[in-house]
Amino acid sequence: MTLRPLWITENYPPDRGGMAQSCDRIVHALRSRGVTVDVAHVSRRYAEWRVETKSGGRQIECPSDDDVSHTLNRLWNVLSRQRNGMTPTHVVAFGGTLPILAGPAYAAWLKCPLVTLIRGNDFDAAIFSPKRSDILRQAIQSSAAVCTVTRDHAARIAALIPGVRPEWIPNGVDSRTWRLLPHDREAGERWRASNVQRGRRVLGIFGQLKQKKGVQFFLEILHRSGCADRLHLLLVGDVEEELLAWLVAHNEQISATHLPFRDRLDLLPLFAACDAVVVPSFYDGLPNVVLEATALGVPLVASNAGGMADLLVDGVNAIVFEAGDEHDCRRAIANVATCDADVLRRLGEKGQADVLEHFTAEREAERYINLLNGESS
Repeated sequence: MTLRPLWITENYPPDRGGMAQSCDRIVHALRSRGVTVDVAHVSRRYAEWRVETKSGGRQIECPSDDDVSHTLNRLWNVLSRQRNGMTPTHVVAFGGTLPILAGPAYAAWLKCPLVTLIRGNDFDAAIFSPKRSDILRQAIQSSAAVCTVTRDHAARIAALIPGVRPEWIPNGVDSRTWRLLPHDREAGERWRASNVQRGRRVLGIFGQLKQKKGVQFFLEILHRSGCADRLHLLLVGDVEEELLAWLVAHNEQISATHLPFRDRLDLLPLFAACDAVVVPSFYDGLPNVVLEATALGVPLVASNAGGMADLLVDGVNAIVFEAGDEHDCRRAIANVATCDADVLRRLGEKGQADVLEHFTAEREAERYINLLNGESS
């Protein structure tokens, strides 16, 4: 059967962030392998409804507001006017709230299988939410296939909902386009020379720096660790105001630079400037930054939350601590602050080798194609 999934998402360019980046990567990889993917992107960014036919499938731009039912009924107007040859073979709910809410109904009305992709912290955020828990359960129970980016989420879903056996399909990284070139390394060295006191190691924290990401938890332990004078923090991305206020209040004890969100390829010199990248999440999926840093040979200081445990092994290819454990986090901070530079280099090299073997964008796309072929109606 010729595949033509209808891909429903709230996260897709021009949106920014890890979910939008992952969605774009997967859709592009599927299309480049001959799969026609129709993307229905629900977003407040759009002012008007628009359907555009592109190479590899249609893009449906769906304006959204606080009236969720109105948005999804309007989208159904578009989906129900299928032309010959445009009938989807699957409905794919790409995480978020509205795709998981709409997926079961759309799949039933279009008479095709539902594939639910549990991304990021979809499961963690919804399972204990009085408003979202039942929606999540209904989507999972209605699905012909459920996919997670972490083994932990797959196991917990299987234990919670009898008869469901989620498939683990982790994120991937395309090393052909994501690599450090000499000018990236040179720019990174210039940034260090201009911004970092000689002798300090640079720890990078990238992305949307929210409470669930454990950033303030990490900073407070760093402040008490006795190692802060050995380190400089480079925070890149959207930072919560409470965290910025904390940094200002402790700027004499914590040496830090905050840079605003920037395009992905513009991050390469900043990765090159780092001795290690920190991902201290309390709970998570498999953040793109984990694969991006590791694919460049930059070692991780990370919790074992979510998909980090599927890739990172303490002392083998990263410095790993138990999620939310203050004492273990302090140990990890002391380790990265005081270990020999060769130790960090070896951790980075081993992590890079592991990612480039097991967590490639090519393997990610092949797994999705195999899944869709196995669940074709």
